[in-house]
Amino acid sequence: MSIRTEKAASTIKRIMAKPIGDLAGEYYPGSLVTITSIRLSPDMRLAKVYLSFYGKSISPGAFIDILTEKKGYIRSVIGAGIRLRFTPDLKFFIDDTLDQIEHIQSLLDSVKKSGNPE
Repeated sequence: MSIRTEKAASTIKRIMAKPIGDLAGEYYPGSLVTITSIRLSPDMRLAKVYLSFYGKSISPGAFIDILTEKKGYIRSVIGAGIRLRFTPDLKFFIDDTLDQIEHIQSLLDSVKKSGNPE
């Protein structure tokens, strides 16, 4: 990404944090949704939003569906908060890198325990 798209992505991430957090609190009280990253296309017409989910009561797939339904509202908040020629279209994805890190760490721990002691 160019510097311009990185700055725009950072600003969009900051702007989107409140409405997404409010929606999470409304539909799944006690759960937390975090925007881990936003990747903008070079022409800044498409934003891929990666989300992490914390809490037992939240269903990531169902919440992505809610965000897709509320996409127009979120885009209007972005349009009011940042000045761009076009407000980017939003695509939401589950960011499971933390789960992958935990899985790899557990595999390494099991190998370390089953290995020969020195």
